[in-house]
Amino acid sequence: MRRGKYKILLVSQDRELINTCDSIIKRESGFKLKVVKKGEDGISSVNSQIYDIVLFDQDIGDVSEREFCRSVKGPSLKKDTLYLIVIGRDRDFKNKMDCINEGANDFIFKPINPDEMLARLKVGQRMIRMIKKVEFETREMFSNIDVLLIQDGGCAPGYNPVTAFITYHLENQGRELFATKEGFKSLVSGRDDDFVRLVYDPHLFKSLDHIPGVFHAAPLSEWRGALLRSERYRDFIKRDVQEKAAHTIKKRNVKAIIAIGGNGTFKGINALCELIPTSIQVFFIPVTIDSDIAGTECIGQHTGVEMGAEKIRCYMADARTHKRTYIVEMMGANSGFHALHSCLGARAHLAVLPNTIIDHKKVVEAINNREECVIVVAEGYKKEERMAKGIKDNAAEYFYKELLATGIPIKRRVVCEPFSRDIRGAAPNNMDISLAQRMAYNVSAYLKAGTSRLMPAVESGREYAIPFHEIRTDNEKQQELMILSDRLTKR
Repeated sequence: MRRGKYKILLVSQDRELINTCDSIIKRESGFKLKVVKKGEDGISSVNSQIYDIVLFDQDIGDVSEREFCRSVKGPSLKKDTLYLIVIGRDRDFKNKMDCINEGANDFIFKPINPDEMLARLKVGQRMIRMIKKVEFETREMFSNIDVLLIQDGGCAPGYNPVTAFITYHLENQGRELFATKEGFKSLVSGRDDDFVRLVYDPHLFKSLDHIPGVFHAAPLSEWRGALLRSERYRDFIKRDVQEKAAHTIKKRNVKAIIAIGGNGTFKGINALCELIPTSIQVFFIPVTIDSDIAGTECIGQHTGVEMGAEKIRCYMADARTHKRTYIVEMMGANSGFHALHSCLGARAHLAVLPNTIIDHKKVVEAINNREECVIVVAEGYKKEERMAKGIKDNAAEYFYKELLATGIPIKRRVVCEPFSRDIRGAAPNNMDISLAQRMAYNVSAYLKAGTSRLMPAVESGREYAIPFHEIRTDNEKQQELMILSDRLTKR
């Protein structure tokens, strides 16, 4: 890994110091010394050549020790492997700490004791050797990626557990699992620090945790939220951006990909499949509160409905107490699954879903005939119409203005509540954790069997797989459920 001598740069005009360092180097076969006499030349030399250890004399004159440290160890230069020793005139503790805060690794005072200087150089040598070893291991680890997880889109309860379970099952098969830190965005960027290595076994993790980017996945089985994901990367719809991601996949010799998320994530990975070799196995696991993947239960939908229904129950109780009407925006960009089932679970009076036809006059008349009312409006209600008109109102506010536009006075106080995102951060319930375990196990089985382009599906207890070309990204709503969701106008 390390061949040749450790290169030392001395920045000094002090002849005695130069002679002392030169005599030390001559005694030690593992070092090679270069001397420059100006601070600016020292900075230029560090920026243009590779050194292992730099000795900077505080008496150089043209550049202060703090300025020199900042210049050669600044974050933009990424000189993390440079061991920097500042040589000072006196025992000024503040000056010593200032230099260390600016990136110096050590501080030694004049007059120089040759034995002490040699000891400091050997410490630097050991430090650089360890850093170089870790650099080599990191480069080797991320240059060949076995199985890659990609998580994108809005957060849903269950992202972290399914990540832990996939890691567990694939590790038991002898596979190595990696993940992008920020979904498709990291895949497009493609740097080493855009990836993490996931490890489940605690003993294996202990042997690898000195390498940056190695993460213990086991605790994720109980974590809320999604550690390894990003907001939907909207630029990924562009072909040239997808091609950059495909280049990263080929460059890092990825053997298999497992994408996790909702409809947007599926569309992204499906498009990427057109740009990568068919020899790379690709799978998709649906994790979405709004259950916007048809033909299966989705991880996160059970927790989402449970939490959503509880919120509505609170509004129901407050509406009864204060004799008012609540219009509550709930999740549901396309299918309205979450809004519908939360409404049914809490027995709200009406669910207003995307693309449903509403008789607004009838709704106003029904509100006026009640002392209290809770109406649930999916966030995707007339979304395109609102965007076309440049209207910034949320779905609940827009629906309320439609009621006012009927010209019929509303007798009750109406309160519009926006969509509450804390549902996304809910702890996944047992149904979603069980679903995550089943889908993770099935994907590991598909991978072992050599199949590809499949999504695990669970519906009414039955487990099966759906090929990518059969996946539909707008879930369906049963008509009888739509009837049950209107207790306001169909009394």
